[in-house]
Amino acid sequence: MNRIDRMFSRLRKRGETALIPFITTGDPDVVTTEALVLEMERQGADLIELGLPFSDPLADGPTIQAASNRALLNEINAEVLFNMVSRLREKTDIPLVLMGYCNPLFQYGVEKFARDAAEAGIDGTIIPDLPIDEAGEWAKAARENNICNIFLVAPNTPDARMKKIAKASKGFIYYVSVTGITGARSDLPPELSEGLSHVRNLTSKPVAVGFGISEPGQVEMLSAVADGVIVGSAIVRIIEEHLIENENGYSAGPGTVSSVGEFVHGLKQATLKG
Repeated sequence: MNRIDRMFSRLRKRGETALIPFITTGDPDVVTTEALVLEMERQGADLIELGLPFSDPLADGPTIQAASNRALLNEINAEVLFNMVSRLREKTDIPLVLMGYCNPLFQYGVEKFARDAAEAGIDGTIIPDLPIDEAGEWAKAARENNICNIFLVAPNTPDARMKKIAKASKGFIYYVSVTGITGARSDLPPELSEGLSHVRNLTSKPVAVGFGISEPGQVEMLSAVADGVIVGSAIVRIIEEHLIENENGYSAGPGTVSSVGEFVHGLKQATLKG
């Protein structure tokens, strides 16, 4: 068991749903990212997704694409992210999942990426453009380094493929609430709860839902049918709203960390009501 497994086991015993915030590493700078991780943990986050910025994030909507572009201005790459995680591991034991894309992974080198990620303290990865049929090399490297390789399923995934993905996924299964790209939405599909229940009937592994979730009310509703709720764009948007543009790019304005922390606190409280 790694940190992700232990976290879900602990929460299941308490009948509690995991809150999983997402932020882009280096948006607007690494120092702010580190502060955000620690503040979100303090406010109740159970696991944190760290986005590895990429120039063509095909699964992400405009908000996270813009965050990736800002982070790339700071030359954020896998090595920078691993160094940051190593520093964070001196202060926190919260599960950390890297969300990134195939291109940086394969350019870095699959085995080296897995080894360096594990040594830094990464617990899992989500690679949305790496389908299960092509993930053998990475799955092997991740397994050998005790990294949970987390796969996505969508509402239109056939049952046979869903079972295959559920069997291969480690840590948890990422259920995409809507087909398409990430982005905060005021309305979620009415059939979402039914879809989540269906996935959970196919596997005993934890199922976390993401894409489009932006409000405490949505988190409360989904906490009744999911093991984890993932919120990304709504948090990244708060960071964006506090940005200060300067000659070197962007910096975090006053209140950035506390505003994100306050929002995460509200989301966590919503999971306890669900």
